[in-house]
Amino acid sequence: MKANENYLNVKESYLFSDIAKRVNNFMEENPDKKDKVIRLGIGDVTLPLAPVVVEAMTKAVAEMGVKETFRGYGPEQGYDFLRNKIVEYYKKNIISIEADEVFISDGAKSDVGNITDLFDKENTVMIPDPVYPVYVDTNIMNGRKIIFLNATDENDFCPTPIGEKADIIYLCSPNNPTGAVYTKEKLRQWVDYALANDAVILFDAAYELFITEDNLPRSIYEIDGAKRCAIEFCSLSKTAGFTGTRCGYTIVPHDLKVKRSKLLGRKGDGDISLNKMWLRRQTTKFNGVSYIVQRGAEAVFTEEGQKQIRENLGYYQQNAKVIADTMTELGIEFAGGINSPYIWLKCPNHMGSWEFFDYLLENIMVVGTPGAGFGKNGEGYFRLTSFGDKDKTIEAMKRFKALFSGSSEE
Repeated sequence: MKANENYLNVKESYLFSDIAKRVNNFMEENPDKKDKVIRLGIGDVTLPLAPVVVEAMTKAVAEMGVKETFRGYGPEQGYDFLRNKIVEYYKKNIISIEADEVFISDGAKSDVGNITDLFDKENTVMIPDPVYPVYVDTNIMNGRKIIFLNATDENDFCPTPIGEKADIIYLCSPNNPTGAVYTKEKLRQWVDYALANDAVILFDAAYELFITEDNLPRSIYEIDGAKRCAIEFCSLSKTAGFTGTRCGYTIVPHDLKVKRSKLLGRKGDGDISLNKMWLRRQTTKFNGVSYIVQRGAEAVFTEEGQKQIRENLGYYQQNAKVIADTMTELGIEFAGGINSPYIWLKCPNHMGSWEFFDYLLENIMVVGTPGAGFGKNGEGYFRLTSFGDKDKTIEAMKRFKALFSGSSEE
């Protein structure tokens, strides 16, 4: 037996595991401060599921308790009632997709990692830095070559194509961790690049509902030609509070075809449909999302469901404003916070990311996420999330003001 030694190239622990360990150590050493710690680090929601979702799931549970309406194994790609709702949702945003291009999953994180099954390990991957760690780690596990794109304040944390050639490109907009959003013009550059280089864009749109400006794209399919080169991943975790319920969906267009050599290392005539490959992969390795959860997800896309989840989004958006206003008042540079639930701030007084993490924890008991955990370009930056409790977010910002008012940036 031989192990996949590519795993040895991955960091031994996940970023948020390291954070949890440091916070737990702090609380053990300072038991009197345990209840004063405010967590604005991990992007987990704090508001409960919308009432319309709970009602739908409760009804579905009752159905599962009656022989006539009981359901066993469901379709691996998702029930038609949910897939059709997602088609309608895209149609309202002037995007046409077909139901069999929609694949229901247990969340975008799973699909973003699992989609790599479709591609040969010899493909070169292009990933912005800083970046959501899953993009990097899953490709390191497969032994692929990775080209990192510099995402900095000079390009508004939204890099565009460089001279090097890649086969697979990861883009996330609104971005995690920087909060930056791609414009249509910049996305057009990536679509043109992918079409010209026979590349595939993996587009993570998990935070699309946080976009409030009409001129910013919420889907890559708003760009002509994207269906021939892009797969889109969406999640209900942050937009509808499904972090613990687990449901998302991936769009794999029929128009997206790639050469055999891209996929399996085999040269031959004819292109291969990624839609058919993903269907085959899911029906082999995935048993589907539960009927109960999919009924809850269906309710999200009803008129009342959209109304209720937008009320929750408004709560988080107000938290983001509180954080952003505080950073502005203190003269701390930052990105995000307007079309994103994340605020990406430059650590004051030239502190390093982990140095700033410890400084906040020890002095004001506020937990965030060190930017260095998202890549080398994240060093010197720090991510705060707006998914916390409103009162605790306000209290955390009061502590920020007390700590940094009058501090020098020299």
